[in-house]
This record gives sequence, structure tokens and C-alpha cells, in this order.
Amino acid sequence: MTKFKISALCLALFSSMILSAQKNGNDQISYEENKKYELGGITVVGVKQFSEQSVKLYAGLKTGQLLKIPGDKLSSAIKKLYSTKRFSKVDVYISKIDEEIIYLEFNVTELPQLNNVAISGVSKSKAKTLLSEAELKAGEMLTENLLVTTKNYFTKKYTDKGYLKTKVSLDTKKDTSQTNAVNMRVHIDKGDKIKIKKIRFHGNQKVSDKKLRSYLKNTKQKFWGRFWKYSKYIEEEYKEDLDNLIDKYSEQGFRDARIISDTITWNEDTKTIDLDITLEEGKRYYFGAIKFLGNANYGTDQLQRFLKIQKGDVYNSKILNERVSGSGAPDSDDISSLYQNNGYLFSQVNAVETKVDNDSITVEIRILEDDPATIKKVSVTGNEVTNDHVVYRELRTRPGQLYSKENIIRSIREISQLGFFDPENVTPDLTPNYADKTVDIDYSVVKKGSSQIELQGGYGGGAFIGTLGLSFNNFSVRNLLKKEEYKPLPMGDGQSLALRLQSSRYFSTYSFSLTEPWLGGKKPKSLSISIYNSRQYQVNYQSYTVDKSKRLNILGATIGLGQRLQWPDDYFTLNQSITYRQYKTNDYLLGGALAFENGTGTSNNLSYSITLGRNSSGPSRIFPTTGSEFSLGAKFTLPHSLLTGKDYSNLEDLDEFKTAPDTNGNGVLDNEDIGVDSEGNDIRIINTGKINQEKFEWLEYYKLTYKAKWYTALIGKLVLMTNTELGYLGAYNSELADIPFERYFVGGDGLQQGQFDGREVVGLRGYENSSLSGNTGGKIYNKFSVELRYPITLKPSASIYALGFAEAGNSYENFEVFNPFDVKKSAGVGIRIFMPAFGLLGIDFAHGFDATPFSSEKSGWQTHFIIGQQF
Repeated sequence: MTKFKISALCLALFSSMILSAQKNGNDQISYEENKKYELGGITVVGVKQFSEQSVKLYAGLKTGQLLKIPGDKLSSAIKKLYSTKRFSKVDVYISKIDEEIIYLEFNVTELPQLNNVAISGVSKSKAKTLLSEAELKAGEMLTENLLVTTKNYFTKKYTDKGYLKTKVSLDTKKDTSQTNAVNMRVHIDKGDKIKIKKIRFHGNQKVSDKKLRSYLKNTKQKFWGRFWKYSKYIEEEYKEDLDNLIDKYSEQGFRDARIISDTITWNEDTKTIDLDITLEEGKRYYFGAIKFLGNANYGTDQLQRFLKIQKGDVYNSKILNERVSGSGAPDSDDISSLYQNNGYLFSQVNAVETKVDNDSITVEIRILEDDPATIKKVSVTGNEVTNDHVVYRELRTRPGQLYSKENIIRSIREISQLGFFDPENVTPDLTPNYADKTVDIDYSVVKKGSSQIELQGGYGGGAFIGTLGLSFNNFSVRNLLKKEEYKPLPMGDGQSLALRLQSSRYFSTYSFSLTEPWLGGKKPKSLSISIYNSRQYQVNYQSYTVDKSKRLNILGATIGLGQRLQWPDDYFTLNQSITYRQYKTNDYLLGGALAFENGTGTSNNLSYSITLGRNSSGPSRIFPTTGSEFSLGAKFTLPHSLLTGKDYSNLEDLDEFKTAPDTNGNGVLDNEDIGVDSEGNDIRIINTGKINQEKFEWLEYYKLTYKAKWYTALIGKLVLMTNTELGYLGAYNSELADIPFERYFVGGDGLQQGQFDGREVVGLRGYENSSLSGNTGGKIYNKFSVELRYPITLKPSASIYALGFAEAGNSYENFEVFNPFDVKKSAGVGIRIFMPAFGLLGIDFAHGFDATPFSSEKSGWQTHFIIGQQF
């Protein structure tokens, strides 16, 4: 039987006539075009791997449906089979017509499938990586497109690395062990890495060759000593660099500059190339008259202060656009932002060149102010973490207010600072309504964990140290008595609850704190309460023996009030607190030199603290990219000796001397002299300097502290953090100046490590903990640091960034020896990992360039582990 063939190509050639085909050379199958036939059935031939039913399913035709021959449904069925990319050929035949019923035959040719892919010419490990990256997998259909894209992919992979002569060949061979399967072998001959020997410029007179080469950010020529940028040629980056070069010309007034030609020349060594770039600079243009049109609400002088461009300045279209429309930065200071921050959502500001007279360009700043827009509705979507009021109270955009882009940016920061949501995914969605001059604002948020668990154990210094810490940053006190709210604890009101227990052979500490950030729920006034208890035992760090009969007990409590200020701006806060601590010692050596008369004594410390701070850093708390942090603090007690008029000068300190072996150079106590005993052993002579109990029954002092950090976004995601700190511990009465508490301990990782004796631990990486302050601490300290940070990932599950830093600092006993330039210096690298459940973790490798006190050798390399603290 001869079947009549209907293919996708010939369907378009049918005209309105009756067609026929021979059947067995004599019989004809006749059908009439555009007549609808009932599909009686489909047969499929040519399948090997696929079933007949699969072809019918892909075609989408069903027995009993009406078809036109030719027609859209049949044409669509053929296209669907080709679109599966499983067939190289699809033919359709009319096999039979029985009055109004038609029978079709689909004759298909399947594409072969990849069974195995091998790569030669590279190492086995590299081949495995390439296969994974190219995603060549068994079962893929071997199409012409697959062959072309595979070859291009591997070629580009190596040319992008500078192997410009890379050759890739593909060989396919039938796999007889499988049905309609082939094996592919990819051979890669990468050749030599080609470097750029010379980059030459032609036609440039106003800009030097050296300057032009600096404009090519990713295309560099060879020279000895270059290690930070390879001199390889990558075509895509080279084209981008040429565009950047013209942009740089334009920024210098050469708006007609163009590249006439760029050529690549191969050198005789066949391993290097030269680049020749021919330029036409054109003339330099300058700003002519600058006119403002359409401004009714802001005067020309006020707008000119934002534009900061004068007649006669070199013409720079980039600066012009940034001053008119903004640079894209949140704190952009431009004319458009002026309008957008003051309600003019529908305003338009455009810079238009209206006249070019010789080398002078006249510019009009055309402004359509329109009417101010008010906020109609504010909503938050995606909040599944906390009660809505916790989020809404932080927003700076409220219904009825004038629209302000600045307030939207500030709201994004405040939501991010809560710590409940991913800072990278706080997105404002604006729905403006031009008819009534209103706008709806919806803040879309993505939750992240806010509570943290600290459970760790470690062995060091001859003892096991165990820590259990719980931090809940979304606690709810008002639901404490509601059983149904325990999931596992009552949450949702944005309060912070922290519990921490730490214990070892040497000490045990317990602390509890609670903070309500919105006392009363209407204004941002915070209330914080903390209670802590610590017991520390005397340790001999040579033998690691512990004498628990000699101990220091500390019991303390703090209550604090914080308030967000409105002046000078609402980034400012004022925090005040009252703290009471009681210190009880039982023959415990404080700093190796300070103890109380008769070995036992009690000191009371009642202090008042006040801190004025400003924090505009953000938007993320973990990885700030803009803004700053500043604080100026004072802490002081009552001047008891001045109020009572008591004379303490006649109270003599009781000197007592002890000796201890000095085998490792550390000793138990501070050294004033070194000698040998009767048996020839090294000994250290210690002055314990016991202090009269009466002098420090009530501590009196004052402390002044200054701290500041700045965050600056550099290139791309790179952020620079700079930090300065200064602290001073003073006394009202010189006779009571040498208090054994509240001192500064500089050096190391900066972690407090369960100390509640009022000390301030100041991190200075590259040196051992507190090694720059001696055992007794200092009364003055200063610190300077710079840190370059680069984010690896900022996902809600884990934020990771790498850093490099340089630091300098020191502690001093008094102003007589204070020298801000006499500092200990260090530098190093590190990494930080923030996981919501565990807080901030990190490690730093730092090199201390100077010697510590009582040592003549520089500190050298130190490793610091960071837990729960950010520098």
C-alpha cells in the first residue's frame, strides 16, 4: 500500500483541491482539503527507546477528534514532537480513509542519547570538575545544538583564562551495548597561556598612555612584579574596558571621543600579544549657562547648592546626572532626592542639553514638581516571627504623612536592625495613585532566626570550661502566665531575655538580663535589668592547682533606661544606668599585687553611667555598609571622701613579701625583682601590697570613654571599617586612686570571659589576652583600627564575610607616661560567620609587631577565636 505523506514542510504547500495517493499502485486515497475528518487511529513506526504510546502522548492527538487535512491541529502535533528535542525527523502519512474516518501513521527517527562522556587532555580531577560544570549527563539527546554549545563552552572556559589558542574537538561513537546510544569524547588542547606584552595607544594627545592604561581595569600588560592582576586577554572584559575608557574621556569633557580601531598582534614568541588602540579624542567641552525651569517650591539658589556645577566647569555628564537624578546610594544628595524626600513622589527632574556653542554646552534642568503625595496605607507582608506592632512601631512611614524616600530608606534600616528579618530581603513595594495623589507602601520581609543557643565546652589551662547560654531576642513578658504561648517560650513582643552560665575549676558565673525596648509601648524608651554572680578562685598558673579557700565573690545588679532623642536627629540615643556591685575577697590576689588587710575584705561599688550615642550604621547589624557608630560615656561614683572630709593619707598600705618559682617567666604575681633561693632555684619576689580595708570599703572613681566607628562602601561589595577608642579612669582623691577594679585590660580577642569586676576588656589582635596591661590593668587606653570586609554570603541561614585588618593600641598607668603614639601594632586576616541560632563565630590570624611588657621579643603570630562578639 502506498501511503500519502504529510510532513510539516509540505503542509504549507497544500492548495484548495482534492489530493490523492496511489494504493498498491492502483488504488487511490483521496481526501478533500479543509474537510473535517474523524481521527480513527494513529500508528507509530521507527521508535526504538520510546514507546508508541509516548509518541501519541507528545503529539496530543486523540482518537475520535475532528481534524482538517491539512490543518492547525496536525501541524501543531508535528511541532510538539520536534519541540521535545528527541526526534531528528517526523513524517506523517495517511494510511487509510474510511468515508469520514481517517487513519494516520507517524514515522519518526529518534535522536541518539548520550551514554558516556569522557574528557581528555586535562587531569582526571579537572575533567571531573569540567563535566560537572558543563552538566553533560547520560540520557541527553545528541543534537547539533548540544555539540555546538558543548564545544563553545569548553573553548570559552579556557580562553577566559588566557589560553587563546585552545582547541576543542568532539568525537562521537555508537555504543553497541545500548539501544540508539552514543559515547562522546571531548579532547581539549589548551595550549600556552597568552599574555599581553604591550598595550599601545595612538592618537591621544590630552591624556597620557599611562593614564589610559589605568582606565583598562581588567586588561593589563605584563611587567615584572605584577601579582594582583593577571595580564591575560579576555575578550568580554576587554570590550567592557574599551567602553570604560570612553566613559572616562567623557568625564573629562571629551564627549566626542571614540575608538577608531583596536587590533591584536601576535608576537614572534607565540605566547604574547600586543594590543593597539587608535583613538580620536576630539575637543574638550565646558558647561555654559545652567538654567532651572519649572521650580516653584525651591529657589534657583537652593537647587544650585545641590547641583554644585558652575559655568566654565569641565563638562561631565556623569556628575551632571548624579547631581540631578542621584547616584543610586541611599544617602545620595541630589535634586531629585530633595523633591522625593519632601512629598513630591510624582515629580520629574531631567537635565537636557539645549545648545552647543563651540566648546560650551548650555544645560536646562527641567522640573515637573506636581502636587505632594500622602501615604494612604502602610502594610508589612511576610512577618511570621513577631507581633505586628513590634514591626510597625519601627516604621518611619505612617498613613497621612507626606511621602518621603528618605523615610522609606530609614524604615528599611530599622526593620533590619530588629534582627528578626533578612536585611538583604527587606523590600518596599510602592503603589502610587496619581488620581488622588496618594501612595500605598508595603514592606516585604523574609524571616530569619533571632534566638540563639550557646552550648560549648573546651579544655584549656588545665581545666574544662563549660558554657550554657540562651538568648531570646523576641521574648514576651506579658504572656508568661499563658500556657498556650509557650512554643517553647512566650515570644512576639520584641523583648530580649538572656541567661548565661559558665563554670570551670577556676570560676563560675551566672547572669540574667531582660530588656524592654519600648517601655509603655508608645515611645522608644528602653528598660533593662541585669543580675549576675561570679565566684573566682586563686590559681597557680605554673602547676594549674586551684585553692578554693582563696576566692573573690562578686554580686551585682544593673538597671538602665534608654531613650531615642529627636535632636540633633533621631539617630541619637541617651542611656543611663545605676549599677551596684559587691566584691568580697578571701585572701584573693587581685592582679597579683592587690588584696585586703588580713586577707579578707569587702568593697562596694555604686555607680551611675550616662552615654550619649549615635548609630546610623546599616542596613544590616551583622554587615553594615554605610553610616557610623559613636558614643561618649561617663561613669562615676559619689565622691565619698570629699563628702565625709575624711583624711586617708595616714592609712598606710601593709607591705608583705612572698616568693614563687619562676620557671616559665609568667609567675603567679607581678615581678619586681628576680633572684635565686638557697637551692639555686629561680624565684620571683612579690610585693603583695595589701590594701587597708577602710580605703576601699566604698569605691570612688570616674571613667570617661569615647568610641567611634565608620563604615564606608568602597568598590563593589568591599567595605572599610575604621575605629577609634579612648578611655580614662580617674579619681577624686589621689589617696584613693589605685583601686583594684574598673581598669582597662588591652590585648587579645576582647571577650569579657565572665569577668564582672568592672574591668573593660579591649581587644587588640596579635597579642595574648590582657598582655598589654599587666596583671593589674591600666587606667588609660587608646586604640585605632582599620578593617576591610568582603561578604562571601549574606543569606538568612548564614552570613559570612572575610576581613583584613590593622590595629594599634596600648594601655597606660597615668598621663605622665601616656603617649598616643606609643602603641603596639598588629595586622592580620580573619573570617566571621553569623548563624541565627549560634550568633557570631569567627577566627583571626594576627601578627603582633611589638613586644609586650616584661618581654623583649615581639608577640608574633596569634590565633584568636571569636564567639558572640563583633569588632
